[in-house]
Amino acid sequence: MSRPTLLALQILVAVVCIVLWQVLSTVPVFGKILLPPFFFSNPFDVFAQIVKWFSSGVIWKHLGITLTESILAFVIGSTGGVLVGFWFARQPLVAAVFDPYVKMVNALPRVVLAPIFALWLGLGIWSKVALGVTLVFFIVFFNVYQGVKEVSRTVLDNGRMLGMSERQLMQHVYWPSALSWMFSSLHTSVGFAVVGAVVGEYLGSAAGLGYLIQQAEGIFDVAGVFAGMFVLSAFVILIDFGVTLVERRLLIWRPTVDGRG
Repeated sequence: MSRPTLLALQILVAVVCIVLWQVLSTVPVFGKILLPPFFFSNPFDVFAQIVKWFSSGVIWKHLGITLTESILAFVIGSTGGVLVGFWFARQPLVAAVFDPYVKMVNALPRVVLAPIFALWLGLGIWSKVALGVTLVFFIVFFNVYQGVKEVSRTVLDNGRMLGMSERQLMQHVYWPSALSWMFSSLHTSVGFAVVGAVVGEYLGSAAGLGYLIQQAEGIFDVAGVFAGMFVLSAFVILIDFGVTLVERRLLIWRPTVDGRG
């Protein structure tokens, strides 16, 4: 399937969903509106709220803060996940010793950690960054760890037979093997970095998209809540697109699904 066709189908799905939402929230079906506007709003009101935010400029400050928190959480969590994942994969004894502790920390509910980070780091951006890091780190860590462990034993033996040093093996064998796994996790991590930032803002802050959503919810402004979620969704798609561009540059050797490089 060509890229324009795929894009057209993706847009079609969004249009159908929005039209259904508008119809079911404004047109009675068998004498009853299936999506009451008080609880579900409607696309026109949500779009009007988004336009109002951007035209008045009120959204830019909040968007900038959430963007900063998300990028910091994404970069710090991803970097830590890659480094520790490589280290654990190359040091089986270290991995075995810390395995129960990694699983224990990963099992902690992140919402429980949010007020603890706020207590330790205050209500500024760093408590939100810390929450995002705890979400991003483990996703990248487990994928990189598995990617390095999945390196073909035959490829490793052939490399050693050719006299490759450990540094050369890392550069030409382990790193390419882990890249595919790493970028797979980064696409997921983008959303989780934003989730960490927004949840932290929602629980305690004076700015950010999470704060806007919390304020709208407090006055039963359903259109404002949905507007905040749509802005967040567009925000995540843009960051994910950036990750995709980097992935294509670094994994240029990997064949595409249709067999072309």
